[in-house]
Amino acid sequence: MKLRNWSVGCLCALLIAALTACGGGDGASPAPSESPSATAQGSAPPTEAEEAPLEPEAGAKLKVWESKEQIPYMQELAAAFEREYGVPVTLEEVAGGDQGGRLTTDGPSKLAADVLTLPHDQIAQAVKAGLLLPNDVFEEETRASMAEAAVQASSYEGVLYGYPKSVETYALFYNKDLFPEPPKTWEEVVNFAETFTNTKENKYAIMWEFVGYYSYPFVGSFGGYFFGQDNTDPNDIGLNSPGAVEGFEFLRSLKPILPMNAADVTYDIKTQLFTDGKLALNIDGPWSVSAFKDKVNFGVAPLPDVPGGRPSTSFSGVKSYYVNSYTPYPIAARLFANFAASKENQLKNYEMTGAIPANKEAGEDPQIKNDPYISGFFQQFANSTPMPSISAIDAVWDPLKAAFTTLWDDPKADVQTTLDGLVETAKTAIASQ
Repeated sequence: MKLRNWSVGCLCALLIAALTACGGGDGASPAPSESPSATAQGSAPPTEAEEAPLEPEAGAKLKVWESKEQIPYMQELAAAFEREYGVPVTLEEVAGGDQGGRLTTDGPSKLAADVLTLPHDQIAQAVKAGLLLPNDVFEEETRASMAEAAVQASSYEGVLYGYPKSVETYALFYNKDLFPEPPKTWEEVVNFAETFTNTKENKYAIMWEFVGYYSYPFVGSFGGYFFGQDNTDPNDIGLNSPGAVEGFEFLRSLKPILPMNAADVTYDIKTQLFTDGKLALNIDGPWSVSAFKDKVNFGVAPLPDVPGGRPSTSFSGVKSYYVNSYTPYPIAARLFANFAASKENQLKNYEMTGAIPANKEAGEDPQIKNDPYISGFFQQFANSTPMPSISAIDAVWDPLKAAFTTLWDDPKADVQTTLDGLVETAKTAIASQ
């Protein structure tokens, strides 16, 4: 494992800052600004003779939280880390969705894991509570090696906290018996639908669920947006912006190729139709691959380009490793998080669990590029936007779904008026949060 070299002076500063960050004797939450990089900013640049490898603290031992499905992989990773650094790692099974809540209660009481995994929409709350150390030691390396969307999703207010682990987004499942090559544009989909879609035979060209998550391409691909400032400003809602209006108008133009009411397009219905060969194209996520393996001759590709040659922008999620700010071994914990997030280990995770790498070079590896399923998701991720992580998003989902349904089902509804109503409803709900 290639490590970033730090000067002895910088290492000392790191130790001092880390011990300070761990709360000293008063148990106070550490300030995110008290990071090694901030402490070392005033020191002179290290000379080549002064540089020394970053080493874990003497006697360091780590506890890592991991979800059940990841435990076998993490056992191998932990053993490899101990062989390289001499630091024993204990694994504790904690469901992925529960780790953020556990950190809130167990962090200050020094019972939490040193390293844990969080989905990107949970880091804002954790950072505000002073529960995470910034990814400062390996920041440059992380920014250079990871997909941009993964870095963005693992940051809060411009500060990088996470060590990206895996990504997910939805893409286009295509039946190879009907589409030997996936369609590149929506125009191709429309042309195909004219000869394939037949409601009497229950055959359809394409389907997706009419909820904000899956329908985001009809907003983001046209310049619309949920919130301003990279989805961090709840006071700026862009769902009635000119770009969003254009996207919704294009959405409505697709009604002839999917002549169903929005509420009738469900996950179960489209899954069954795709399995039966009656649905040619299905917009879905990697969690559905297993439902079609050995049943359908299919592949996965990026979503079709929208008019004007613009790529379709999907919503994405990112899981990253994070270092608990209360860890007594902040150097060892940083080393482990960076070690776990390496290209080699992300590929190992893919081999054992199917997790889609966040590392750019891993995404170009033959294992990924030649995978008929994962490669399509990875390509789509490059044209994705991390799902908003601010609490205001909870006030948007329901009125957005209602707007999608109205504009799809009712040809008389005015797009601008409907979206203006959506935004006003969302603003009212946000104000009452």
